[in-house]
Amino acid sequence: MVEMLPYEGEISALDDEKAIFRSSSPIEPVKPLSQEEPVYRLYRQRFVGLAALVLLNIAAALSWTWFGPISNDAAEEFGISLNDVNWLGNIVACVYLPMALLIPSMVSKFGIGRCCQIAAVALIISSWVRYAGTIHTLSGGKAYGLLILGQVFSAIAQPIYQVIGSKYSETWFDLKGRTTATMVVAIANPVGCALGQLFSPMFSNTRQSILYLGVVSTAVTPLAFLVLSTPPTPPTYAASKPTGNFASLLRAIIGKINPSSDSYMSVRSRIDFALVTLIFGILVGATNSFSILTGQIFEPVGYDATTSGLFGACLLLTGIGAAAITAPLFDRVFTHHLAITIKVLVPPLSGAWLSLVWAVKPNNTGGLFAIMTILGITSITLLPVALELCADLTKNAEGSSAILWFMGNLIGIPFLLVQQALRAGSDASPPDNMQRALIFNGAFVMTTAGLVFLIQGRQERKRLDEEKLKDFVRDVSKS
Repeated sequence: MVEMLPYEGEISALDDEKAIFRSSSPIEPVKPLSQEEPVYRLYRQRFVGLAALVLLNIAAALSWTWFGPISNDAAEEFGISLNDVNWLGNIVACVYLPMALLIPSMVSKFGIGRCCQIAAVALIISSWVRYAGTIHTLSGGKAYGLLILGQVFSAIAQPIYQVIGSKYSETWFDLKGRTTATMVVAIANPVGCALGQLFSPMFSNTRQSILYLGVVSTAVTPLAFLVLSTPPTPPTYAASKPTGNFASLLRAIIGKINPSSDSYMSVRSRIDFALVTLIFGILVGATNSFSILTGQIFEPVGYDATTSGLFGACLLLTGIGAAAITAPLFDRVFTHHLAITIKVLVPPLSGAWLSLVWAVKPNNTGGLFAIMTILGITSITLLPVALELCADLTKNAEGSSAILWFMGNLIGIPFLLVQQALRAGSDASPPDNMQRALIFNGAFVMTTAGLVFLIQGRQERKRLDEEKLKDFVRDVSKS
């Protein structure tokens, strides 16, 4: 068991701008001013768990896009079709769907820490089952079966680390760090996807590539023991309240719950949650399918596997810098402007997706990198914003996160299947080009983008946290 690091202090009051910390010993806790007054604390252990969760998230995401840039090489080496290679990514999304809906119940029953350990075991199994499929003596069908099975186990690990990010930030961080913590975990998955695209073409052959994927994935799994479920004392009012179960969230979404319940959602909140979920799903689906198809999109027009991987990595990695800069601003400056941020970022994002219809052509490397940068900055910045806004709307961090990621993967599956069906034939110019697939992707995203202007986005969870702390300040000032 990991020893809890000393806490930083006890939040005893909050004025309009700052939380006031009373210094206290890590051995002798400060006694509350009265039995009724809340006591909130922050612990340095939160950063240890956050760092571990980020690295685990990266490792779990590697396998999803690993075969995208090397799809043509993998198909030739294992004697399988390109569609078979696409299913090595698509199967992750398929398994993700039921897993995402199970995670809120798993977190409620086992806690965040135990869920991370379960995912670590699945990650180890996936690494070496997948590597077993590279044995030369196996036939193409048997090898492919082991590759698929390995991807299934990685699909068990990935949603656990991804979905619990919002819950971890709510459980361990206060109002001035919650969005940043959500951002760090949220972008860890795209970082893993980007690294998967960047590293997979760097090895001499596909079998060696799969071996190194297994080594890296296995090496990080002990970090799961550094992620603890809850601090001894919560950091905010929201963290102090037990989250309603997943069934209560579903009832709240359809308006079948008592208004006096903590899980109750107003009509406006339910509409906003539905809009954000649909937009989030379309954008994640577009990004996921694009990540898997990068090699098949760019190679027919003259770009090699390494350049294709760099395009995908650019999309994801440029967004990390933008998200790292903007997330602290949402914690401290634009704390009540999450909905406005979505309205500002989605239109240019959708325009960039549509522009690929004309930009994917020979000798346009600079233009494509510019578009990838726009896609990365806008889409990755939106990840923590959407996750935090929906946690505020539902007051159920893990449940809303599970639904968002479920929708993203649910939409990603038909997006991938439709786009691979739209691949041109070998007699086209150029052969096997993905022009029609890009038209489908861009048109779908553009059509959905207009819905952002219907979002109001009142942040109910944040409002409750702020009210409880202000009530405490008022009580302290009177006493």
